[in-house]
Amino acid sequence: MKKEKIIIGSRGSKLALIYAQKVKNKILENSQFHEDEIIIKEIITKGDQVQDKRLSEVGGKGLFSKNIEKELLEDNIDIAVHALKDMPAIETKGLLSNFFLKRNDPREILISRNGVKLEELKDKSIIGTSSYRREFQINRLKENVSCKLIRGNVDTRLRKLKEGLYDAIILSLAGIKSLELETEITQIFLTNEIIPSAGQGIICAQCKENNFSIIDLLNKINDPDTYKCAIAERDILKILEGDCETAVGAHAVLKNNEIALEAELFSLDGKKRYFEKEKRSINEFDKIGLEIGKILKDKSNGDYKK
Repeated sequence: MKKEKIIIGSRGSKLALIYAQKVKNKILENSQFHEDEIIIKEIITKGDQVQDKRLSEVGGKGLFSKNIEKELLEDNIDIAVHALKDMPAIETKGLLSNFFLKRNDPREILISRNGVKLEELKDKSIIGTSSYRREFQINRLKENVSCKLIRGNVDTRLRKLKEGLYDAIILSLAGIKSLELETEITQIFLTNEIIPSAGQGIICAQCKENNFSIIDLLNKINDPDTYKCAIAERDILKILEGDCETAVGAHAVLKNNEIALEAELFSLDGKKRYFEKEKRSINEFDKIGLEIGKILKDKSNGDYKK
């Protein structure tokens, strides 16, 4: 029997609500539900409330998902929508996070105040990011620049840039595209210049593991190629037991019935970089990330964690 209504839970930021609407639209395309039968509920997360500290200082990636997952576990919502890159690697007990919309562009971008590219920035320029991964990657590409913490939604970060608090900021292309702010972009980095965060550009739909009618619904909107890439990339995080302080990038690509996965891991101080790239049959998408994760873990001898 069809549910009368479906409630989708989402963060309240402009970008998060766009992602929730995309999930809603996909469900409408692939079900008998009507527009007014699917409701998007805004949920405040601690990650949105605390804007002046790194996530690792106040509880990690779970700050963006914990409150939403609580609503899901308590049956106040039927589906949770997240940016996959913001989700902890380890699944919350009782929930399924295996449903993904077709991946958006995973690349990173630079927006600079004076419209100059990274290599043209003056010495001692200040680049805003909240990610250790991005900080260490930028320092490899450009010496003599400083990375400084920046938090907040995209509009907030752009405002801080234009106010002169930073000379440039690093953001994900997927978010900028979704917000239709492409004219702000100064530079787009190739994925082999800056390896993205695992799951970057992927919208994840999550539900309770025993809610079989919702599982059936989400299976209809699940993009199989994105699913394979997401599993491969996140398997690396699971092996590394990665958290917000783990500076790790992972990116998978499917081509000619093969999956290619590259990943890099930095030591805590960012001075050492460990890189691995493998290619396997597409049927081994659920093995390749585990293999690369183990290699990186062995190479680093644990110097990426406190």
